[in-house]
Amino acid sequence: MIIEPRMRGFICLTSHPKGCEKNVLNQIDYVKSKGKIAGAKKVLVIGASTGFGLASRITSAFGSDAATIGVFFEKAPAEGKTASPGYYNSHAFEAAAGKAGLYAKSINGDAFSNEVKAQTIDLIKADLGQIDLVIYSLASPVRQHPVSGVLHRSVLKPIGDTFTDKTVDFHTGIVSEVTITPCNEEDIANTVAVMGGEDWQMWMDALLNAGVLADGAMTVAYSYIGPKVTEPVYRKGTIGMAKDHLESTAFKITEGLANIGGKAFVSVNKALVTQASSAIPVIPLYISLLYKIMKAKGTHEGCIEQIQRLFSARLYMNGSIPVDEKGRIRIDDWEMDKAVQKEVAELWKSATTENLPAIGDLNGYKSDFSNLFGFGFDGVDYAAEANEMVEIPGLITVVK
Repeated sequence: MIIEPRMRGFICLTSHPKGCEKNVLNQIDYVKSKGKIAGAKKVLVIGASTGFGLASRITSAFGSDAATIGVFFEKAPAEGKTASPGYYNSHAFEAAAGKAGLYAKSINGDAFSNEVKAQTIDLIKADLGQIDLVIYSLASPVRQHPVSGVLHRSVLKPIGDTFTDKTVDFHTGIVSEVTITPCNEEDIANTVAVMGGEDWQMWMDALLNAGVLADGAMTVAYSYIGPKVTEPVYRKGTIGMAKDHLESTAFKITEGLANIGGKAFVSVNKALVTQASSAIPVIPLYISLLYKIMKAKGTHEGCIEQIQRLFSARLYMNGSIPVDEKGRIRIDDWEMDKAVQKEVAELWKSATTENLPAIGDLNGYKSDFSNLFGFGFDGVDYAAEANEMVEIPGLITVVK
């Protein structure tokens, strides 16, 4: 079938297998170009199919020659219907890993469930024995609690006061004003249940109790802080409460790993175009301005550049891992540079529909968004027939 992008709001209803393959291969080429990293050799990535999780799997495999197990929840293709982009990404990754002689297997199912945790442990025991590194990179708006059975839904809301500020429809380029009413206590509890650290803790407890964590094993989860302009609706809102919980969980996990000399870290990463960030009001406008500034300074990074730098210059630099006063790894340092943030704040005040094309990088935002779904890559013939019915060999699908 000929596959074209079909946009609906901040999602695309189609994805292109060849474009997703090109996306993965580009990231692999980048990692290989930067040289080897003396990193972990047996890696589990929870949330491995897109964004930072996919970049972590690619960096582990092609930067450190690691065997990788990826856990994700993606839609397989059907006749005449494309798979989700994460499915095609994972297919392309496993094909490339196979050609390179690297072990790579994947589990498709609800990572919040006990069933997926058990299946993952069984696979580790059967194939790898133990894991050196666990990356936790889930990005889901909902979570069914494996004990209570309650379905929790996260919300993006400020706490205390109504939030009003600028936003942009990145499809049309229209800058407008958005107003978001404050949350209640139930909203906070639900958001923390979905995006906080409880599930990360459950994963690490299960892996530790099963004896599949190697001595000195490390685990890393990803977080975000962001600028003053997004603070009311993000870091000081419901999601910020969840991120606080995630970050505090790192210390609890480290305590639990003491007997094996293991450690848990939270890495604070840069603002990037993802399906999740595109749904957050004010973030697309902020990223458009940020990209323009950072590209001009030569400090802009995408997911793969961020994670390759995280691994090579933070996690595996043959010394103690540098952290901030709250124990967090900061790989958002170039974004949060004072000069960069000062310039963003000044441009924010003047941003309008008319001047955004000049002062921001809306085209870069749109391009990155299309790339998420496999569209807009050079070297891909989008007018040609594409086979949507690809399969991931050996994929373990867990149905609750």
